[in-house]
Order: sequence, then structure tokens, then C-alpha cells
Amino acid sequence: MGCCGSAERPKREWKPLEDRSCTDLPWFLLFTLFLVGMGGICGFTIMTGGAARLVFGYDSYGNTCGQRNEPIEGVRLSGLDHTDRKFVFFLDPCNIDIIQRKIKSMALCVSQCPTEELATYFDLKRFAMMNGSELCSYELPGHKYPQLPERFEKCPKLPVPESKALPVFNRCTPVDISCYAKFAEAVITFVSDNSMLNRLIAGVAASKEIIVGLCLLALVLSMILMVIIRYISAVLVWILTALVVLGSLGGTSVLWWLYIDYRMTMNETMTKDLIETEEPNDGMKTTKDHAQGLLIYAVSATVFTGILLLLMLFMRKRVALTIALFHVAGKVFIHLPLLVLLPFCTFLALSLFWVYWIMVLLFLGTTGNPEKNEDTGLVEFRLTGSLQYMTWYHAVGLIWISEFILACQQMTVAGAVVTYYFTRDKTKLPVTPILSSVLRLARYHLGTVAKGSFIITLVKIPRLILMYIHNQLKGKENACARCMLKTCICCLWCLEKCLNYLNQNAYAATAINSTNFCTSARDAFMILVENALRVATINTVGDFVLFLGKILIVTCTAFAGVLALNYQRDYTEWILPLIIVCLFAFLVAHCFLSIFEIVVDVLFLCFAIDTKYNNGTPGREFYMDKALMEFVENSRRSMAMEERGRSKRARPKEDVELTEAKAMAPGTSSA
Repeated sequence: MGCCGSAERPKREWKPLEDRSCTDLPWFLLFTLFLVGMGGICGFTIMTGGAARLVFGYDSYGNTCGQRNEPIEGVRLSGLDHTDRKFVFFLDPCNIDIIQRKIKSMALCVSQCPTEELATYFDLKRFAMMNGSELCSYELPGHKYPQLPERFEKCPKLPVPESKALPVFNRCTPVDISCYAKFAEAVITFVSDNSMLNRLIAGVAASKEIIVGLCLLALVLSMILMVIIRYISAVLVWILTALVVLGSLGGTSVLWWLYIDYRMTMNETMTKDLIETEEPNDGMKTTKDHAQGLLIYAVSATVFTGILLLLMLFMRKRVALTIALFHVAGKVFIHLPLLVLLPFCTFLALSLFWVYWIMVLLFLGTTGNPEKNEDTGLVEFRLTGSLQYMTWYHAVGLIWISEFILACQQMTVAGAVVTYYFTRDKTKLPVTPILSSVLRLARYHLGTVAKGSFIITLVKIPRLILMYIHNQLKGKENACARCMLKTCICCLWCLEKCLNYLNQNAYAATAINSTNFCTSARDAFMILVENALRVATINTVGDFVLFLGKILIVTCTAFAGVLALNYQRDYTEWILPLIIVCLFAFLVAHCFLSIFEIVVDVLFLCFAIDTKYNNGTPGREFYMDKALMEFVENSRRSMAMEERGRSKRARPKEDVELTEAKAMAPGTSSA
């Protein structure tokens, strides 16, 4: 059944099924075919010589260095045997095209890079005679370099700097990189003097042990916070609530005070000016506009504060659910400690894939048909015709597979948390719930993950294209076009975030009922809509608490860094080491607390399902933890008290109505 299927929904048990079946199998097959296509691109680049040209290098005539070559039609000096010439040498290595990111120089295959500076053509001749490495074009004999008139065009620019070959890619690279000053020009202009840059680099080099230690400290603090946050969540939530209320009231009061003060000052000034000039001037109009602006701000702040206070009033009871969920999430990490390793596994998988993707992209850059550039006369390899679409296919693969890896992490967490929640006796949990969740994912639900990640890809690609267009047209488009582009980018970003949240809950529903993606997304969406206020509370209060946790980790790490750097008096420059440490601390905290956030969201979905289909009676017992059970009992008691209060208020009114009815009845008297 598809997303819009109208068939009657079967009744579900809403608990982890023992007998599972594969979900979204067509999407698994489609994703497998896509992966085969990605592998085919890599194989094509290797078979057509693109990989060899990248690794071994090639000259300006289309010959690959270090091997025998086939001649290219219409290109002279192609098809040479370069078995003994294994290094690429550029005649002018400093002529760099920064925009196209390539060296604009003739390249030759040589047997040895120049090991010393060659200042004259006689030095080039001597180097060729002694080492057998000719640094001029192939048709020029080495013993005639000083006499040939073509030496100015087909020999390297003098002086030839000393060079060394790169370890893997066999390119002769100048030892003195001063000719690459264009790349450092911005840095040199910024610091005006190398002394500042040298001090920063020296500070990082001297404090590298402390930087590594502080990064490990941030890692440990993140792990500890995931466990103890259940004990401090209540304090953080109520501190947050108090700060928001006080901040909104204080901001509104300040705006009204500024408006009143400005209005009184304006009246005094206008009175004096009218007495002196007898007519209003431009300054009075400007002052009046400022006062009107302050009034608008004050009224807007008052409306915002009123809405905020009403929301706090109606949602105050639901804040307790957020605290209870944080408490249970802390217990989840105690029972499932391997959850803390998931960010490492995800980062490793993404890193390996990105390295592979970049490698194949570089292969594509040297793959294709050889074409002679009419302006320079050099041979370049370009993808033509239908082969050009391989680059776009490869780019889509970057997004889809990256989202697939992240979705696998979400499904793994959801499966483990669902197993924990719906196991009444926690002592009977599987030995390795994380591994069991991974195996279920690999055996049954890869198609669901592939479909969910593809939906995110469909939204992300247009947003990235619009961002690229916006950057390319910066300074050229009009204000209306710029506003429309930014609006579309913002809308697509919001849609992507909403779909990410829905996908995450759909994976949890799949982990529970083993249903396909569309059915799980629909069921999860209905559950979330029925608990909209609770969802809003958890996503606002909970996200802010986690943000405070990230700030706490960064602050503690920075404070420890200041103490450590202050203890070592030799470190005069603290700025760059502290910035590096703080960035790493925030990144680590974000990775770990994002897992915590997924756990809280999955726990909430399980809780909403539990309270909807169970009521605590025999045969329909709750699955929830003790902390959530206390929340449910407290909610029931408050609801019962409210009903008793309403009934007491309604009873006197009923008695009065009954008395009036008796008095109005015929034949009644007081005798």
C-alpha cells in the first residue's frame, strides 16, 4: 500500500514484533542498483585510465607517466613510451589559476625532479647529461639546450627551483613555496606582519598536548552529561522557564519605559521649538517617528509576553513530562551503554564514504576524451556527451548515501530504545540490544531507511541548487530576486527539518510494528498530532535544555583550558588553542547530545502509544518506566480533582433549580 492508500488500516498490537518481515523491498533494490551505479562510475574511471592519470600524472600531450601510451589522433608527441619517466614536471609551477584551481603550465614526464636550483640553460644541459632527465620539451635534444631558439618557449622558466616528488602522486613540487604567495596574500594582508601569525602557530604547536587533553576532557564530559542529565534536567527546565518569563517581562518593561521617557522628552522639546519657531521642523518629525517606532516595539513585546505567559500557563503541567522523559533517557544510557559509541561509528562510516567519494571525484577530473585546447595547445581530458551526467550522478550519491548513513543511526537507536521500553522486566533485555537492532535493520528495514533518506535528498538537492545560484548571482540580481531566493531556501530548509523529524518517528514506528515507511510515517504523524502540545513542549524546552548542556560542556572545557594554559607560563598565545578546543568541544557535545535527543523523541512516541492503547488494567498494563508512571498518576489525580471541583460547583446550582421547581408546582403551600 502506498502513502495515499485508502485500504482499511489493520489493528495493530503496537509492541515489538517477534516475527518480522522485510519492509519497502523495492526501495532496497533501487538503492542497491544505485550503489552499483556508484561503483560502476569508479570502475569506469579506473578502466579508462582516469585513476592512473591522477596517481601517476600525465603530460601536456596526453601521455601517462611511467607507462607505455597509445597515440592520440591529431596530437603530436602522443603515444610515447614513458616507462622510465615516472614524475610530472611543470615548466612554470608557479603559474597558478586560482579560479580554475589548476597549474597553467606545460607538463612533461621526467625521470628525475631537479634536486638543485638550475639558474641557466647550461645548468639544464648539465642536469640532462648527468641524470638523463630532460626538462625541456621532448623534441629538443638535451645537449643543445643553450643554442636552440625554442628554449624560451619549450624549456622551464629560469631559475628552475629545487623540487621534490610528492609521496604518492609523483608531481615535482618546489621545495621553496614562496612562489605560491598569492594564496597567502590575504593572510599576510590581514596580519600585516608574520609575527602575529607565527605567534599563533607557535602557541598551537607548543600547547598541542594540552589541546589533545582538553579534547579528551570534552569527550568524557559529554558521556558523563548524557547519564547525569536526568538528575539536573528539572533544575535546568525551571531555571529556563524563570529566565524566559523574567526576560520577556523585563524586556517589555524596558521598552515601555523607553517609550514613556522618549515621549516626555519629545513633548518638552516640541514645546520649546514651537515657542521659538512657531512651526514644526524636520527634527520634530524624526523624533515623532522614533517615538512611534518604540510604541510599536513595546506593543509587540507586550503581545508576545502575553502569549508566552499563556503558553507557560497551559503547558506548565506538560513540562513535567519533559523532565520524566529526560530521567528515563538517562536510564536508557545506563542499560544500553554502547549507545555512546554510535557517534563514533557514524563518523567513521561518513569519513570513509567521503574519502571514497572525493577520490572518485578526482578520478572523474582526469577521465574522459582527450581534447586539445586551441588557445594553449595542451591536451585536457574532459567528459563529453552522456558521460557528463556521471558527475551529477556522483553528486546525488554524496547526498543520498550520507543521509542513508545518518538514517541508519536513527533506526538503530530507535530499535534499541523500543526494545528497552517494551520490555517490562529490564533484567531480561537482550545481551546486546544495539547489535540486535543493527541486525534487524540490516535484515529487514534497509529499504525503509533508503526511502526515508531519499525523501530528504529530494528536498536537499533543490535547496543546494538555489544556494549555488544565490552565490553565483551575488551582487548581480535585484532585491526582489534575492528575497525570493532566500525565501525559497528558507522554506526548503524548514521542510527538510520537518521531514527529518517525521522520518525519525517513522523509523521508530517501523521498529515497533515492522510496517513500511509510508504506513509508519502516517501512524507516527497521527500520534504526534494527537499530542501536539506535548510535542511542542518537548521540542522547545527539551532542545533548549540540551543546548544548555552543550554550552555547559564548552564552558567547562574552556575554563579547564584557561587554567592549564595559565599553569604553563610558556604559552603566550591562548586565543587559537582555546578556539580549537571550544569548537571541538561543541562538535563532540552536539554529536553525543543529538543521540540523547533521538532517545527522548523515541521514548515520547513509545509513551504516547502506551498511554493510548493501555490503561493500566489487567490485560492492558503499561510498559512505561516508573518515572513516567508517576507522571501519569499525577496527571490522573489532578484531572480527578478538577472534575470533583466542577461537580461541587454544579451541585448548588442544581439544588436551587429543584427548589424553584417545587415552589412553582400547583397545589403546593406552606400550610
